[in-house]
Amino acid sequence: MPSQLSPHVSDIAPGRGALRPARSWLHSDAPSRSLNGSWRFRLSPTASVTEDFAADGFVDDGWDSIPVPSHWVLEGDGAYGRPIYTNIQFPFPIDPPHVPDENPTGDYRRRFDVPADWSDAERVVLRFDGVESLFRVWVNGVEIGSASGSRLAHEFDVTSAVRTGDNVIAVRVHQWSAASYVEDQDQWWLPGIFRDVTLIARPAGGIEDVWLRTGFDHARGRGSVEAEITADAAAFPVTLRIPELGVEHVWDTPADVAPLDVTGVEPWSAERPRLYDATVSTAAENIALRVGFRTVEIRGDRFLVNGSRVVFHGVNRHETHPERGRVFDEEHAREDLARMKRFNVNAIRTSHYPPHPRLLDLADELGFWVVLECDLETHGFDKVGWVGNPSDDPAWREAYLDRIRRTVERDKNHPSIVIWSLGNESGTGGNLAAMSAWVHARDTGRPVHYEGDYTGEYTDIYSRMYASVPETEQIGADGTRSALLNCTPAQSARQRTKPFLLCEYAHAMGNGPGAFDQYEALVRQYPRLHGGFVWEWRDHGILATAPDGTPYYAYGGDFGEVVHDGNFVMDGMLLSNDVPTPSLHEYKAVVQPVEFVFDGGKVAVTNLRHSADTSDLLFRWRVEHDGLSVASGDLEIPVVAAGESQWASLPPIAVAPDAETWLTIDAVLAAPTPWAPEGHVIATAQLDCSTRRPVPAVRLQADWRPGDGTLSLGVAEFAGGSLIRLAGRPVTGPRLELFRAPTDNDESPADRIEDSDNSIDGVSSADLWRRDGLDRLTTRRVSVEHTADALRTLDKVSAADSALSVMVESVWSLEDGELELRVEIEPSRGWQTVWPRIGVRFELPDGAAPVDGAQWFGLGPLETYPDSLRAARTGLFSATVHDLSVDYARPQETGHRSELRRLALTSGSTEVLRIEALPDTRGRRPGFTLSRHTPQQIARAGHPFELGDSSTSHLIVDAAQHGLGSRTCGPDVWPEFALRPESRTIRLRISAG
Repeated sequence: MPSQLSPHVSDIAPGRGALRPARSWLHSDAPSRSLNGSWRFRLSPTASVTEDFAADGFVDDGWDSIPVPSHWVLEGDGAYGRPIYTNIQFPFPIDPPHVPDENPTGDYRRRFDVPADWSDAERVVLRFDGVESLFRVWVNGVEIGSASGSRLAHEFDVTSAVRTGDNVIAVRVHQWSAASYVEDQDQWWLPGIFRDVTLIARPAGGIEDVWLRTGFDHARGRGSVEAEITADAAAFPVTLRIPELGVEHVWDTPADVAPLDVTGVEPWSAERPRLYDATVSTAAENIALRVGFRTVEIRGDRFLVNGSRVVFHGVNRHETHPERGRVFDEEHAREDLARMKRFNVNAIRTSHYPPHPRLLDLADELGFWVVLECDLETHGFDKVGWVGNPSDDPAWREAYLDRIRRTVERDKNHPSIVIWSLGNESGTGGNLAAMSAWVHARDTGRPVHYEGDYTGEYTDIYSRMYASVPETEQIGADGTRSALLNCTPAQSARQRTKPFLLCEYAHAMGNGPGAFDQYEALVRQYPRLHGGFVWEWRDHGILATAPDGTPYYAYGGDFGEVVHDGNFVMDGMLLSNDVPTPSLHEYKAVVQPVEFVFDGGKVAVTNLRHSADTSDLLFRWRVEHDGLSVASGDLEIPVVAAGESQWASLPPIAVAPDAETWLTIDAVLAAPTPWAPEGHVIATAQLDCSTRRPVPAVRLQADWRPGDGTLSLGVAEFAGGSLIRLAGRPVTGPRLELFRAPTDNDESPADRIEDSDNSIDGVSSADLWRRDGLDRLTTRRVSVEHTADALRTLDKVSAADSALSVMVESVWSLEDGELELRVEIEPSRGWQTVWPRIGVRFELPDGAAPVDGAQWFGLGPLETYPDSLRAARTGLFSATVHDLSVDYARPQETGHRSELRRLALTSGSTEVLRIEALPDTRGRRPGFTLSRHTPQQIARAGHPFELGDSSTSHLIVDAAQHGLGSRTCGPDVWPEFALRPESRTIRLRISAG
């Protein structure tokens, strides 16, 4: 018996004994029993455990208990090993198909009951919806089979092994196997039985599989149903019922099954996901489906659904939860998808494997265009130049084909799925071509995608990752001047005949990305461009506890992995705790489906949707003076059809003579939906109606004389030329600040340079900033001068081991009874790289009234940067010092608010200081950041809990900030938003609160 139990972890076959062909995940009234729950569990360090644990009489009383579904590395407080994060590394030697002997192996056992009335079943089937990585199954001591394909469903016929009453199931799961070489997705390695386990009684005369292929003829407004019924001839007649459409059709024999025309059909789309309840029945079984009528086609270089071009405003979605890993929770998933809808996301790429099947039911119901991806990635072979990559090895062909068959067959009934994807980052080769050929033969109603098919030999869509804005524009404009990436001219010509899709773009890691709007502008300009999928939807942090008991979200390396890819797993627009980042708000604003263009006293409203009109929306307006609402109402706009525009007259606007006047229009939901309440804002726009007011001129001082700089000016007190108090409280500054805590994009080495003056190939911006000493500037006081009502200091700021410098002139003066600070910043010659910021920092120790919040008039409510401004509006906002920042998994630059007019620093509900920011001579306004830590302190921390407590608030007023870009995996900051060393002026007027 021990030899029989020896594992075949190096076997590249997909398994033994699993039922083929695979079939749909169906909602059947046939009897079934969930085997989820508590199982007995034992973890062994190797795959060579020999005792007969699967035997019927084996005693497992000494084993632990573990929930199924779960990942064993997330159970037992570390007793069962730890998670491992890699992106493009294998956490074992690259020795395909072999894996190490040190192969954690989990043995599972549980007892289950088979009801007496199941004796009438024709078959009993055991179904596993997800097990990582290779598993073997025994029932009552009888070996049933084995399977690999972690995110795929596997069914086994256990009819001859089960018995009425008490039964024992045993499952052995190996963390590593040959299959691990083709499951190198960018995510945590999390072994175990992590999806449902179900026992199913298949009735005699039942239906093995159903595929209702539906279509919609948009020209005639008619639907069609082509049914594929898999059942024994004795199971017929089979009846299809769609009560809402009056359909009740009987097929008496398999030969009778023919397409049906259906009238009165409303089509399915991601905007209006119209579903019809349907049943397919025999005398022994009823199958319930929800049918959506839609037709997918590629016409020329256009991707169409129901005759209209689709623009994918999508996200790449992994299954991840900080406590459960990839274990599915329907309530959480539904809220996740509802949140996507609220942020104008209309599409999902299931990166890089089929999700839990219920997620696709939710996608059908809530409305998403879905690119359904196969469980395949071999990215780790990139390290060895793709030598040994299975994608072109005939020995792996059956394993590849098994994966795509199980993908397509399981999910073929979902109207939301409009594209099949073969996998991700697996090079190219004959096995991928064979997968594509199988899909084309099996499903003529959906195209095939695979980004790695650069030459377009076997796929229907031209797809790229992280193409720059100029490259994307060239593709959209046809780009006939040169060959496309990795293509010959002939292959380029073939790719240019296809629709183009950015399957990954705008890498949303940490604070960023920038330039969403540049990509969206190209999609609107060039119909061949069909949008794309942001990488990615959410961070993959795992909830952990710091040594002092503080909870935090762990990333690669936090579990002592031998090799890992750090915090690259924290690259979503949603934080691990479900909090939307500013990038998600930015994305919502950029892709909003309604566009407003102001012209005089009118506004043009354009509906950018696929097919839905605006009858579900109301349009509301409000007028604000310096952020305070003075009037509001509803705007009468006729219903706008998809792709059309309507003009409407603006309301009368009372313009304030002494305040800024802003008109805001919101498009909101007129009624609640399954994903948002009535009044939820879909789109918004602002119009500045202000009367221009002159900026106070700078008063030139001519009678400067040297002094010791110890004096008082209004609310300010100085000693030795340095500020020591404002409005009676200790304050120091202004200190030149050119450094920001590097964002993940700042820390990423450049590998694609939009402007040679902006980056150095292979070197991160952060490294250049540290090289130039921007994080460790020192100051030398050059001079101190004063007049009767003014103080001027001149400082030279530079870093150790550097001849580069910045001259900073600070002039404090009383202007019309107000204290004004004017700072002139001028860099020396020789600076070679961009700067992160140009600003001045004030330190405000806590004292009796710590500065713990701010109210400001400017852009808000969230952080803004030069290439990430679309979600901002001009208004009056307030926030605590904590809420001004974002808790990125790795602390970094955060909290900047742009185009500041006025700022009040607060302690509780009390104003401490008021600051008015004046524009410079070019009309540019500064921004501000208020934090409990300096940029240098933030840069040294690897996790938020490492920042510790602070006794000081730090106010930075920035003349300018560098953009964000997408450099962690994509283009650098666009030249327009790159901050080059330059002279800048900051003017502030300061008064007591």
